[in-house]
Amino acid sequence: MAQNNIDKIQDHATLFQQPEYQELFADKKQYEGGHSTEEIQRIADWTKTWEYREKNFEREALTVNPAKACQPLGAILAAVGFEQTLPFVHGSQGCVAYFRSHFTRHFKEPFSAVSSSMTEDAAVFGGLNNMIEGLANSYSLYKPKMIAMCTTCMAEVIGDDLQAFIKTSKEKGSVPEEFPVPYAHTPSFVGSHITGYDNMMKGILTTLTEGKKAETTNGKINFIPGFETYVGNLREVKRLAEVMGVDYTLLADNSDYLDSPNNGEYNMYPGGTPLDVAADSINAEATIALQAYSTTKTREYIAKDWKQPVSVVRPIGIRGTDAFLVKLSELTGKPIPKELEDERGRAVDAITDSQAWLHGKKIAMYGDPDLVIGLVSFLLELGAEPTHIVVTNSNPEFEAELQAILDSSPFGANGKIWGGKDLWHMRSLLFTEPVDLFIGNSYGKYLWRDTKTPMVRIGYPIFDRHHLHRYETFGYKGTINLLNWIVNTLLDELDRNTIIPSKTDISYDLIR
Repeated sequence: MAQNNIDKIQDHATLFQQPEYQELFADKKQYEGGHSTEEIQRIADWTKTWEYREKNFEREALTVNPAKACQPLGAILAAVGFEQTLPFVHGSQGCVAYFRSHFTRHFKEPFSAVSSSMTEDAAVFGGLNNMIEGLANSYSLYKPKMIAMCTTCMAEVIGDDLQAFIKTSKEKGSVPEEFPVPYAHTPSFVGSHITGYDNMMKGILTTLTEGKKAETTNGKINFIPGFETYVGNLREVKRLAEVMGVDYTLLADNSDYLDSPNNGEYNMYPGGTPLDVAADSINAEATIALQAYSTTKTREYIAKDWKQPVSVVRPIGIRGTDAFLVKLSELTGKPIPKELEDERGRAVDAITDSQAWLHGKKIAMYGDPDLVIGLVSFLLELGAEPTHIVVTNSNPEFEAELQAILDSSPFGANGKIWGGKDLWHMRSLLFTEPVDLFIGNSYGKYLWRDTKTPMVRIGYPIFDRHHLHRYETFGYKGTINLLNWIVNTLLDELDRNTIIPSKTDISYDLIR
């Protein structure tokens, strides 16, 4: 068989096309009792109709391929942005294995997190003993400076109290009394990954800053990225601040953790915001959140308990980046340097070069609330028309904010927000009201296959393409990247549609 020939190792994409596998699949079908090919095609064609769309949008008790993940995923992403911090998931081993693999597949980088490995007995009697032993093992084996703890569904359903469990574990000697173990309750059956990020960020800052309030400020500006999966964005925010001469603290900086150099030596905790620097963030001049809906509780906590000015600015596109730099200038009194004005000019020039290909193009998208808001604002700058906007982890405040942005431009007049819907809803939308392209994460490749709508991969997760997470989508440089991905997808599709010699190639144009 082909898979046994060591001289001709097959990739799985070609392996299963070999005759022996095709024969195996054909034999298997005889015993499946499935419908005929004609009936399958008839049903498939029906699912592309308006009739099916109406039925699809009536469903309430079933979700098909939601564009979101669960809370602990966001919680552990927040944790690894801090110096030598080990995420600890209080729940089953299978859950934390899923979280680790999800991030490793996106970032192509090892992601460390441990579990209390709760099983059936812990589900009945509680997970205290698992935590006592798990904390002790984690502290002695992995030598962290902080262990950040969150929960899964199992721990939440049985009602495990993290605060009490951590206190008991310290009394039992699992970790020293003064050792920081911030925590967040992150039940997967409510909220999403952005909720988990918010809960953990608040928990970490609450623990680290306790008793650290000073009488004077440290003169810094805090940046909170939110659930941000483009390491290029974190580096771009730091670069913009440094070009402006702004002293800042990034809460938290996981860019090196998720994009560490391969120098032949393994480092379990590369980079991260130092714990003492994070503790001093309570004394900053102000805090700027780069996302709103993954920092809701954190921002409320900072404004109320730290008595610190808090604002939200998304540095996506020309307007968003302008707003970010203006806010920095207002808070610090520092002027915007010519270097950044020139970057802005280059981004505007790039948009001018490509605008004719984007004007009036209908675009669908799905993703997290803050990402979608940034993308819609940017598309309106291009003269494109956001049409179908699916946000599974939506809320009324987000929808009102996004609707105001759509209403601010004539190009947003036909935009429709589909809050709480999923990617099977998006499939119906793309079949019944086709668009020129859609934007989303890797799960959209099935929409691309079904509907033949050109796809631009922006968001999280991106499993089936490499290195996109290393780019920036923030700032004027990020503006050019977004423009590049979108306009060249349209031009690629144009070439595919004009490629047949002597038939469609009249406009197979070399110069565009």
